[in-house]
Amino acid sequence: QVQLVESGGGLVQAGGSLRLSCAASGRTFSTYSMGWFRQAPGKEREFVAAIGWSSDSTYYADFVKGRFTISREYGKNTVYLQMNSLKPEDTAVYYCTAAPVNRRRLKVESEFDYWGQGTQVTVSS
Repeated sequence: QVQLVESGGGLVQAGGSLRLSCAASGRTFSTYSMGWFRQAPGKEREFVAAIGWSSDSTYYADFVKGRFTISREYGKNTVYLQMNSLKPEDTAVYYCTAAPVNRRRLKVESEFDYWGQGTQVTVSS
């Protein structure tokens, strides 16, 4: 069992930056690949970024490439999403999620077993 708690959301102007954090419980953080998904009002949840359990691979949705960076810190059991050059269309609830080490399709929601409660990100124009 893995518990995930997100933080760092808020209100920011277009062009600004935010860094989301996700703290994971348990001693097996290093055996999980981690991801971020988001859901805007009236839309389905969509993939944003993911990082492999050994940090050897990172994956991004096309709409965030060059603007967002995912990273993880094993000593703190934490994964981060640095978001720069934010746009109003980035407004959404952002969810942290964890997938067991044997899962490979890290852009697919069903590969992830554990989810946080989400943190709201609002970008004003």
